Amino acid sequence: MKTLHAAWLAIACAISAGGCNDNRHAVAPRVRPALTAVAGKESDASAAFAGKIEPRYSSTLAFRVVGRVIARGVNVGDSVTKDARLAALDPLPYDLAVNAARAGLADAEAQLANAKAAEERLQALFAENHVPSQNLEAAQQAREATSAGVTRAQSALDKALEQRGYTELIADYDGVVTAIDTEVGQVVTPGQPVMAIARPDVRDAVIDAPEDAAANLQLGGAFEVALSIAPSQRIHGQVREIAPQADSLTRSRRVKIALDNPPADFRLGATITAYAPAQADARIKIPATALFERDGKLRVWTVDPASKTVMMREVNVVSHQGAAAEVSAGLEPGDRVVIAGVNSLEAGQSVKIPEEASK
Repeated sequence: MKTLHAAWLAIACAISAGGCNDNRHAVAPRVRPALTAVAGKESDASAAFAGKIEPRYSSTLAFRVVGRVIARGVNVGDSVTKDARLAALDPLPYDLAVNAARAGLADAEAQLANAKAAEERLQALFAENHVPSQNLEAAQQAREATSAGVTRAQSALDKALEQRGYTELIADYDGVVTAIDTEVGQVVTPGQPVMAIARPDVRDAVIDAPEDAAANLQLGGAFEVALSIAPSQRIHGQVREIAPQADSLTRSRRVKIALDNPPADFRLGATITAYAPAQADARIKIPATALFERDGKLRVWTVDPASKTVMMREVNVVSHQGAAAEVSAGLEPGDRVVIAGVNSLEAGQSVKIPEEASK
């Protein structure tokens, strides 16, 4: 009996000791592995984009009438002055139309003269009561009809003369021929491109910036532009236009940079490199998986390097594209953020960083 009592006493002590050990484990903080990444500032180096010099103002010229090209007095690269004749169509069909319109006008004017004379004679006879009023009214109507015929014939002549004038292609302003699309002897239709002229005095640097880089550009932003053959020669420019949408194939957006008094070396078509200065308020870039929402605000977990515990921080996200996010407030370069399992952590929880343990 004493032996059985002793056995039960030993079992009770063992259970009591086990319970004490469980309490000690419950009090100890739970440490869990945490996959982390170090927040880094985007490169402060100036971004460089390849492009070329293009005219700000250019026009594609075309004839307004159909015809066969019989003359072209310019080639690509030629300078032209305002009102200079650039090309011409065969004017013979339009000369014939003008002659026909003039003959039609002369015929209408002759009919009007006869109608006026007839009306005057009937007016005199009516005054002496030799003809009834119906005859006078018919003469007046005939005179009005022939007068309208003269107006119609004059309009036809004006139109024929205008069409004749369209057989010559005239420069609208001083410029440089940048493209030729038609040769002598070719038959062209109204609106078909014949050549292009550009103003060389106002030039832009045109670049195609990646979509993420273009999102950081603003109208009026400063650029430095250098010729590809002379990188040391730089001039200043400002962003004048940013395409609202990215190209469907290249996913880049066209950016036009207005140049400040470019020298003659920056000629049309020259290849350039445009440098965007580093931003003073460079943003912090982190993996997008580090973000989570709490109380309607975006937050991240940061790891205290001394205590290896996590702390919640509110961040201001300015860009969230793909796998990366840009933060303008709430983090500093070098902060370590948790990038996996962020919804299962608690403030002050101890974590183990596998990447540090493996070093």
